[in-house]
Amino acid sequence: MPKTALILFAHGARDPEWAEPMRRVCACLHEQAPDRRVELAFLEFMKPELRACAESLLAEGFERIVVLPMFIARGGHLKRDLPLLLDELRRCHPQALFELGAAIGEAESVVQAMARHALALVDG
Repeated sequence: MPKTALILFAHGARDPEWAEPMRRVCACLHEQAPDRRVELAFLEFMKPELRACAESLLAEGFERIVVLPMFIARGGHLKRDLPLLLDELRRCHPQALFELGAAIGEAESVVQAMARHALALVDG
């Protein structure tokens, strides 16, 4: 089984507080699965960017990198930008396996959690 890491991939923003929910998800993963390697990377405005994060993991001996987009839905960045970034990584590192997950907001469990939260807000 190849040595595997997970990268939570978020858009990024100029306001550093914007990334707090993603940092919380990353921290929860570290608590729930301390033996797994989980990192957070960004498309723009924040560091590390995806390429730097992936190359750092490869330098540590990880052979398989799963990229999970921390986006509500699959828009232009996930349809165009991310595939180009992954294609470049695959060309530069043909020995590594890069896998792309669906946008987290498209997972049924996440949709259901958002619906429960919305109802709880309305119901007080």
